[in-house]
Amino acid sequence: MSLDKTICELFAGVGGFRVGLERADAGWQTVWANQWEPSRKRQDAFECYCSHFGGHKDIYVNEDIGKIDKGTIPDHNLLVGGFPCQDYSVAATGAKGIEGKKGVLWWQIYDVLEQKHPPFVLLENVDRLLKSPASQRGRDFAIILASFWKFGYSVEWRVINAADYGFVQRRRRTFIFAYRNDTDFDRSQAGKSPLDIINRDGFFASTFPAEAHDSVDEGRLPSQDLLEISERFSFPFETSGFMTEGHLATAKAVPVYHGPRKVLRDIMDHDVDEKYFLGENLAQWEYLKGAKHEERTAKNGHKYFYSEGPIAFPDSIDKPARTMLTSESSVNRSTHVVADLDTGKYRLLTPDEADQIQGFPKGWTDTGMSERFRYFCMGNALVTDVVWKMGLTLNKIFAGQPITEDN
Repeated sequence: MSLDKTICELFAGVGGFRVGLERADAGWQTVWANQWEPSRKRQDAFECYCSHFGGHKDIYVNEDIGKIDKGTIPDHNLLVGGFPCQDYSVAATGAKGIEGKKGVLWWQIYDVLEQKHPPFVLLENVDRLLKSPASQRGRDFAIILASFWKFGYSVEWRVINAADYGFVQRRRRTFIFAYRNDTDFDRSQAGKSPLDIINRDGFFASTFPAEAHDSVDEGRLPSQDLLEISERFSFPFETSGFMTEGHLATAKAVPVYHGPRKVLRDIMDHDVDEKYFLGENLAQWEYLKGAKHEERTAKNGHKYFYSEGPIAFPDSIDKPARTMLTSESSVNRSTHVVADLDTGKYRLLTPDEADQIQGFPKGWTDTGMSERFRYFCMGNALVTDVVWKMGLTLNKIFAGQPITEDN
């Protein structure tokens, strides 16, 4: 049985999930989206979203998600969102039971799951989510998995580096795919071992092939009690895995890809404005990018040696870009510096190039925001090409078709 392709997009930014999914199929319909930047008067990301997708202010909501009654969100079949890696621990609150830390955005997703119970969920987070916090490795991710278990979902996860599958940025992110245990897709996966799902038959294995494993590391969540997990549980989650009914299976994902590969050169502009060029004085940039082993003095007067290795200067344009940060284009070590295609002179990336590194159309963020915030938005965004690939697999799932050739 096919499902309507209805989406709820949380923490929507400038629309990365939507861009990727609609590239996979124009039939995806976003029925509700939320974007709110609490630290800014200007809501430029939201305005960018509306400028591309229409100004439906009743459907695209620019309000603090924590103040929204989740029961008022329209029904939807796919919940998506990129949320920050925060402290997901919970504490006992007497008669009220347990409560997560205020302002932690996972609990907004939790509330939507509880209220709306969508059949499918696709989330994105930083790769360190699987290992955090350092003092109790895996606790935060276990809280997420136990929450899904509580609400009747099975979960796959995979850390994906976009460049490993031919895209133009080396960006590692954790993706989480969850499906309700009463869906046709769950029934199609019944009887398959965790090893089968991780190796070949799962959502991520069929979308982003990886080397097959002979075995997986297994474990179990102690219960659906989030307080118990928060206080005592840890687990060595690897970069791919599967959870159902509290059973954990995990293995390191080693990508397998033989297709075309894009590099930085492929998205670079010609006839670039002079304002992006570094000029003749390169000493500051050479210092920032270079290796260091130097004595420094802390605020308390303590002397110590600071060391760091070099970064390529300029960046190779015949490789994928490094991970783009929100500070892109400012004078700092992580900013890309490239040799211009026309002149060979060193320059910064343009905002249009930053858009394309994340897989957005050229000029996507050129909607009235400052150039500095255009870079910031792209540093916060996800690689839409990765979502596009997932969208192709979701198309099959929503049409009731097998996701592997001989299922």
